[in-house]
Amino acid sequence: MADEPEAAPAGVEEVDDSEELTPGYKAPEKKSVAEIQELDADDESLVRYKKALLAGAEKVEDEGGPNVLVKALVFAPVGHERICLDLTGDTSKLKDSPFVIKEGTPYRIFIKFRVQREIVSGLRYFQTTHRKGIRVGKDNLMVGSYGPKTEVYEYGTPEDEAPAGMMARGHYTVKSKFTDDDKNIYLEWEWSFDIKKDWA
Repeated sequence: MADEPEAAPAGVEEVDDSEELTPGYKAPEKKSVAEIQELDADDESLVRYKKALLAGAEKVEDEGGPNVLVKALVFAPVGHERICLDLTGDTSKLKDSPFVIKEGTPYRIFIKFRVQREIVSGLRYFQTTHRKGIRVGKDNLMVGSYGPKTEVYEYGTPEDEAPAGMMARGHYTVKSKFTDDDKNIYLEWEWSFDIKKDWA
């Protein structure tokens, strides 16, 4: 949330993910779980790695829909209760239901998600924060690669700190996006918060 302010064109809703996150990184060739299991069968360490990555993949619950299901965003302030945004229903209402953050509070954001059928490589989380139509923050984070699993994965962002001071108080909107190496967009959503002097 701490970039230099930058004007946002009117009506632009997408999160800017054009910057390369990891210079020199090349997405791996897409392969099915079966193909991956058959590769390098004589490499013992690779076989162990694949076994760990694909543990239980044959019994994974499939809820339908995309390979990656984004379940929730959890705002986790230090010293205060967590705020959970359910991302499984109508996310369009989230931007109209801001929650309060006390100025200067350190926090992390956690994304909860499931991978259903195939290994997903290079999951990324993008986020831009706006105030009064001006971009005041931008995050472009590598989440990683994950195998199919019935249980929910949880990715946590590095710790950040809410801005502080009279000029920082006010209403903020955030545009978030969860994608992978193949540019599949699993979910885009908007949410909002108000920075105040205290939690009330």
